[in-house]
Amino acid sequence: MRLLRRHGPLLLWTPLQRRVEAIASDYFAAPDGAGIDFSTPAGEPALTAPDSVSWQVFKNPLALFVGGVTAVLLELAEPRVRTGVWHATSFRTDPARRLRSTGLAAMVTVYGPRSKAEGMIAAINRRHATIHGVTPGGMAFRADEQQLLDWVHATASFGFLEAFHAYVRPLDAAQRDSFYGEGRASALLYGALGAPASQGQFEQTMQSMCGILEPSPVVFEFLGIMRNAPLLPGPLRMAQGLLIRAAVALLPAWVRERLGLDSHWGLRPWERMLLLRAGADADRLVLRTCPPVRACRRMGLPDDYLYRQAGSARRA
Repeated sequence: MRLLRRHGPLLLWTPLQRRVEAIASDYFAAPDGAGIDFSTPAGEPALTAPDSVSWQVFKNPLALFVGGVTAVLLELAEPRVRTGVWHATSFRTDPARRLRSTGLAAMVTVYGPRSKAEGMIAAINRRHATIHGVTPGGMAFRADEQQLLDWVHATASFGFLEAFHAYVRPLDAAQRDSFYGEGRASALLYGALGAPASQGQFEQTMQSMCGILEPSPVVFEFLGIMRNAPLLPGPLRMAQGLLIRAAVALLPAWVRERLGLDSHWGLRPWERMLLLRAGADADRLVLRTCPPVRACRRMGLPDDYLYRQAGSARRA
C-alpha cells in the first residue's frame, strides 16, 4: 500500500482513499437516516475548541474504538449501570447499530456545532429519564441519577484518553488535565455535575468506586459479542480481537482482577508495537468526509489542520 506523505498528514492512493472515506462516512451516519452536517453553520463553535486536546483525541479511529470498549467495561462493572445498559439498550441484540449511535453521539458532542450538540444531549437526557429498574441484587436505580451519570462520563473520558495515550502518542500531565477539563461543558449538559475535571479528580472517582464495582457474567458476554460481531469493515475484522484485548489492557490492574480478566486478555510486546504503529498512522490519515475535518471547515480551518498538529506534536 502506497502512502502519500505531505507535511505530516497522510493520504492514501486516491481510489483507496475514496473507499476508506466512504466506509468511515457510513460509520458516522445517523442510524435513523437523519443526516448531521458538521460543516454548517459556518463559524458556530463546538463545546470544545479546535486547538483542544479533545479535538486531537477524538479524531483517531483506533483510540475511539479501543477507548469505547474500555469505557463500557467499566460501566458494566457498576451493577446499576450494567442493568440499565444491558436490559434497556440494544447492545446485546444489535451491537453494531448501538456502537454507531454511540460513536456519532461522541462526534456531535466534540465536533458538532453547539446548538446541535445541545439538542442531541437534551434528547438523550429525555431517554435517560424513562430508564429505571432494579438490579438482580435488589438495588433500585434511575438512569438519570447524578452518581450514575458522573460514572458514565468518567469512564468515557478515561477510556478515550488512555487509548490515545497508550496506542497513539503519550500525553503529559497538563494535557491529561486539559482533556478532563474540556469535557466539563458536555458533562454539565448531561447532568453529570460531579464528573471529574482533572486526572486527580478521576483518580478520586475510581477510589470511591472500589466498594461498588463487581464481577458479572455480562462482562464476558459483552466481550464475546465484541469479538465476534461484524463491527469493522471486512479487511479490518481480523484485528477485532486484538483491539478488544487492547481495551482490556487499559483497565486498572485491580479492576481487571476483580472482573476476572486474567493474562489471557493481555497483549504481547509485538502486539503493542503493532497497535502503536497503527495508531500513529491513523492519527495522520486525513478522512475528509468525517466529522473532524468537516468541523474544521465550519470553523474556517484547512482540512489537515488537526493532522498537522499531530505531526508537530510527535516531532516536538
